[in-house]
Amino acid sequence: MSATPQNPDDQELDLSQISRKVGDFFEGISNRFFKGILFFKRNIVWIGTLFVIGAGLGFYLDKNTKIYDNQIIVSPNFGSTDDMYAKIELINAKIGESDTIFLKNVVGIKEPKKLRGIEVSPITDVYKFVENKAQNFELIKLMAEDGDIEKVIEESITSKNYPFHLIEFSTVNLTSNEATVKPILDYLNSSDYYKKIQNEFVNNVKVKMVENDSVIGQINGFLNTFNSTVNGSQKSDKLVYYNENSQLDAVIKTKDNLVNEQGSHRLELVSLDKIVKDKSVTLNVKNNKKMNGKMKIILPFLFLFLFVSVNYFKSYYQKQLAKFNA
Repeated sequence: MSATPQNPDDQELDLSQISRKVGDFFEGISNRFFKGILFFKRNIVWIGTLFVIGAGLGFYLDKNTKIYDNQIIVSPNFGSTDDMYAKIELINAKIGESDTIFLKNVVGIKEPKKLRGIEVSPITDVYKFVENKAQNFELIKLMAEDGDIEKVIEESITSKNYPFHLIEFSTVNLTSNEATVKPILDYLNSSDYYKKIQNEFVNNVKVKMVENDSVIGQINGFLNTFNSTVNGSQKSDKLVYYNENSQLDAVIKTKDNLVNEQGSHRLELVSLDKIVKDKSVTLNVKNNKKMNGKMKIILPFLFLFLFVSVNYFKSYYQKQLAKFNA
């Protein structure tokens, strides 16, 4: 199949048209650029005034409206994690609704208008999750068999069972522990049901500690008796044979385990005095993310954009009106 030869004159015509269109394109850009220069020249007073007003207003807003981030690390006890998450979501919803009556009268926040949002998230710590808990380790292994281990760790089913969680909230201007943190924690701990669970749980721990002390005392008595027997035999020059298969080694190990368990219980009681135990609080970290603290830069350019947009629309409207009337 033979190709149809193209006329050299047609090629020259096509190149000429393309060259002319490219030239028209750049000419149009040049004309628009020049019109822009003329526009700014004609309105230099307005533009300068808007820049000054925008910068001044921006400085005022940045100085008088500062956003601060605040954090509380907490540990929910007695299976109260879901209850804590539900209450935080409720507080955040009331902030979004500007329900200052609820925030002040129910939660107890002294300056509810300062709040700009609150959220809670788990602190991912899979090692704490499986520490001394064989069933949790087996659960992670089982769930990881059907999916990515990282996704399993981040899933809400797993993450809500981590021991520590982070409550974050933002405020306009500075806040204090008495104004926000204490009311929020008091609200999270205001559950009659979990208070009953707390009382029973603490009583069970104390009973267990008393029983452990009793067993440790009995073991000490047994070891003292054994020691007296050994010393008496040595004084009478009689041989005493120690059988490695005897229960003495098991008794010593049992005492050691009980002593360690008592220490764990004492540490446990420190955290069990609250349903939601606060571990640490960080307040008033200045937030410079997004537009916070940058209004002195944003507002002048925003005013300029609005001024140009209004004038462009006005010019467009007048041209279209002239065409319509013609």
